[in-house]
Amino acid sequence: MKLSLVIAPPDAQPSAFVVFRDRLDVGVAKARALGYDGVELALALPSDVDVPTMRALLVGEGMRLSAISTGRVFAEQRVWLTHRDESVRRRAVEILRGLADVAAELGAPRMNIGRVRGNVGDGETIETAEKRFFESIAACDEHALSLGVGLVIEPVNRYETNYVNSVLPDGVEILRRLGRPNVKLMPDVFHMNIEDASIAGSLIAAGPLVGYVHLADSNRWAPGDGHTDFRAILDALATIGYDGDVGVEILPFPSPDESATRAIRYLRSLTQHS
Repeated sequence: MKLSLVIAPPDAQPSAFVVFRDRLDVGVAKARALGYDGVELALALPSDVDVPTMRALLVGEGMRLSAISTGRVFAEQRVWLTHRDESVRRRAVEILRGLADVAAELGAPRMNIGRVRGNVGDGETIETAEKRFFESIAACDEHALSLGVGLVIEPVNRYETNYVNSVLPDGVEILRRLGRPNVKLMPDVFHMNIEDASIAGSLIAAGPLVGYVHLADSNRWAPGDGHTDFRAILDALATIGYDGDVGVEILPFPSPDESATRAIRYLRSLTQHS
């Protein structure tokens, strides 16, 4: 299992769930020094990162880029894939396709589709919203697939969206109806703690549909700082044969450095004694 820390540039708003909101060279260097295998970049626009500089930075630090996170596209650009305004949906697709370009150029195998997928608007039916989502995600996926970049849909809890909340049944069912092999699931155990009856059970049920994973404790602090059973989660991932990248997306409490340190120490303690 390869652990990546989710980081963002210094202009990221507080709504970005990252520990290091700083110059990317600082974030990457800190993650490497702590023993992470790579980073995940939370970006709002493709222009947030200078690709040649970032590529050289990753190579120089011996770090991998596990994913591009798109939560900031929703939170800061205020565009999403189910929006009733077609021009807003087109802008969302344009940004996501641009971020897929960044992912491909930097060697990231995937891009996360979380809240940017959108929600069911007031007075609308889920069928209407889903039709828009399927059309928009298809446009994103066709481009991403041509670049060798996968898309992973992140179920998000009911307090943040009203569309695709759980891994089981929501996430599994949406992939069945979507029918695009390049699109998989990204279970986030913070959201699963709210929505899924059994985190381990849902991971096992999703099985080969799992394309990436986010770890955070029940309070969104570092793993080990809440009540989530990470031993059971790691056992479930082993059961389904998932041994790829795992993103650590946590709040910077009690401080950014301490949070990032606690997370990797705790997770390594579990993996080293498994």
